[in-house]
Amino acid sequence: MSELDSVRAMWKAYLRAIGEAPATTKKSYTAWHFCDNEQDANALAELVKQGVKRATAGACWSYKYEEQPLPTVGDYSVITDWSGNAVCIICTTALEVVPFNEVTTDFAKTEGEGDGSLAYWRKVHWDFFTRELRAFGRKPEKTMPVLCERFEVVYPQEYR
Repeated sequence: MSELDSVRAMWKAYLRAIGEAPATTKKSYTAWHFCDNEQDANALAELVKQGVKRATAGACWSYKYEEQPLPTVGDYSVITDWSGNAVCIICTTALEVVPFNEVTTDFAKTEGEGDGSLAYWRKVHWDFFTRELRAFGRKPEKTMPVLCERFEVVYPQEYR
């Protein structure tokens, strides 16, 4: 099964599980992986599937430069591993844009990465945003807007 087939198959299985038909549903999804490297992408996808990671953060500047719309509450995403194989489906439950230096300890803990501390969150996200924004000729700033997204795993349900 190809990576795209695994994403489509998982989406169809989810719709069937909630009593909807793929041909008539009004729901839609995007498919993506976390981070910019294989090791982290695969590890973070597994943390999401297990229900440990229930949030993610993105630099608002990246959405702007990539001309991508910001996520909205109720959006569905098929989370994949680095290779594009479907791992689980999430639904966005809350969004908040805050300056990088105002991200809270609670949010860092909800992201479920590393030791769950705000210090860890700041270090790994600063490093990631530095790499990501370099492509746009920018550097992260302590007051740059960060989209803090909370979500829940909706499929498979055995980890909820």
